[in-house]
Amino acid sequence: MKFQPDSLAGTNTISRHERGQVWVNGVRWGHSVLVPWRGDVRPWPLDELSALAATHFEQVLALKPELVIFGSGERLQFVAPATYRALIDARIGLETMDTAAACRTYNVLASEGRSVVAALLLPPKP
Repeated sequence: MKFQPDSLAGTNTISRHERGQVWVNGVRWGHSVLVPWRGDVRPWPLDELSALAATHFEQVLALKPELVIFGSGERLQFVAPATYRALIDARIGLETMDTAAACRTYNVLASEGRSVVAALLLPPKP
């Protein structure tokens, strides 16, 4: 017996992930992307973790999430807390995981109606 829908109306859903690509609401994105629970999906101008700066997380903060799921690429890579200080100061949680796990986790949280943003690092395809 099913008690709730797989997704809520108006909520962004990640349907597929491959190296360097992610599909949100059926649209393919071939670069790093910010996926808010509602509203427009946005490009995130970032190709590799070493280029990540505080300004990248300020873009996330502007979406007003309660929680951020950071997909760090093909493998789990942590970010220095100083880089996401804007989120810490705003008391917004940040969970880091590889991008595939971040996509799955985002979908679960968004389907529960949580105000979550997936900040997905997608390296360029070889």
